[in-house]
Amino acid sequence: MKKTLLALSFAAFFGFGANAQESTSLQVFDNAVFYNMYGGLVENEPVPEGAIRLRNTTVAKPLTDEQIAAFGNTLTLNVTAASLCDNYDRIGNVNLAFVPAGQTTYEFGAVTERIELGRFITPFMVPDGDVEVPYTWDISHVLNILHHPVLAEQYDFWIEFEIAGYQGGPGQGGAAVEYPTICANRQDVYRGSLELVSSGTYEEQLVVFDALSHKFELKNYTLDGTDVLGQTEKTFTFYLNQPVENAKFYFINSNHGSNSGGEEYVRRWHYVYLDNAQKLSYRPGGLSCVPFFDYNTQSNCIYYLCDGTNNTRPDTNSAWSWNNWCPGDKVPTRVVELGNLEAGEHSFKMRVPAAQFTGAQGYFPLSAYFTGEVDVLNTETFAAAAFTISPNPVNDVATITANGQEIKAVSVTNTLGQVVLTGATDRLDLSALQNGIYVVRVDFANGTTGVQKIVKN
Repeated sequence: MKKTLLALSFAAFFGFGANAQESTSLQVFDNAVFYNMYGGLVENEPVPEGAIRLRNTTVAKPLTDEQIAAFGNTLTLNVTAASLCDNYDRIGNVNLAFVPAGQTTYEFGAVTERIELGRFITPFMVPDGDVEVPYTWDISHVLNILHHPVLAEQYDFWIEFEIAGYQGGPGQGGAAVEYPTICANRQDVYRGSLELVSSGTYEEQLVVFDALSHKFELKNYTLDGTDVLGQTEKTFTFYLNQPVENAKFYFINSNHGSNSGGEEYVRRWHYVYLDNAQKLSYRPGGLSCVPFFDYNTQSNCIYYLCDGTNNTRPDTNSAWSWNNWCPGDKVPTRVVELGNLEAGEHSFKMRVPAAQFTGAQGYFPLSAYFTGEVDVLNTETFAAAAFTISPNPVNDVATITANGQEIKAVSVTNTLGQVVLTGATDRLDLSALQNGIYVVRVDFANGTTGVQKIVKN
């Protein structure tokens, strides 16, 4: 699929200053409440301070410039979840959303660019219990996005916290039926907290980043979910304006669907491709879920053998060879090392060729994004090729002062990673460009390259 909307191919073509900080902890959400995912938007209940409720399943809060500046070179995401009135296993996740700068609110569907930072499965819990399930991710690689000054000019970074839940009802089972004295006529299903912890000193890194998909419903029975009807595969393309090093795919994928028609409890081989060359094959799950047993405070047919004995499954991988994931555990965030990539168009593809969706039920929610490092403008090269642009900000024409170096080529790139102007002189006529932030790259005759940011008013 060729992305025609905002591709988020943002290249940080310039260095950032080091940010020395001691360990810092940011409590983004403290016991936020989540409501019935099938009901109308709950509007008469409070939301956490500084946050908005996007959906019954989702609250969101922006990170301030001061909070981001306090992040060093490590970043840990900590989440806890507890049941209010849902006793089944559900999906939760945390997103980083890119919201146009200055907006104090937005609708979930209006922001199409977001990345999934972590996904988890809630266990089977007795409602209103005191068990809090912990989940932890190392998301240090996201720091180069959060510290990205060009992105920060255009967007605010919002943390979205989601837990899907449903209390059930007559004929459907669930907490409202199984625990009527606790959950009858209630809409609240989960509570959750979210913390970001950082330490160390932020070190500059030039990055290219592309958000490829967010919880795309991969399935074979509709062209909205596959490249080829009847086959479970999807391709997402992205474009690099220059070569990158240490390129990586980050992706999260899990199974979802009914027991009878979906793929929820069927382990299938998954295949990941770069430019149609296979880079990874894996089967999810298959590991013992016993380490998460204590979080499952309600009896169920995953941890217990529902064969009349009510025995628990043993702590061996063979006893759990059928499972895709464990209630109470995280869904893995997988990383594919790609090495160096040349400039031009590339693609990410996921295939699950053996998948079967009986009765057109079920799907694989797929989130994926790409990162790469730019090495052509390291600190030494940047210092050797220093130049200035004036005036900056500029209304129409700016002049490059190159300190006696001969200019070979000039290019101007917008925040979409698109080259919008080229030349070979010290004169930049930006009059035809829209107002905004641009990056000016100058290649000099001596082989060095310099980059500066310019603001067009």
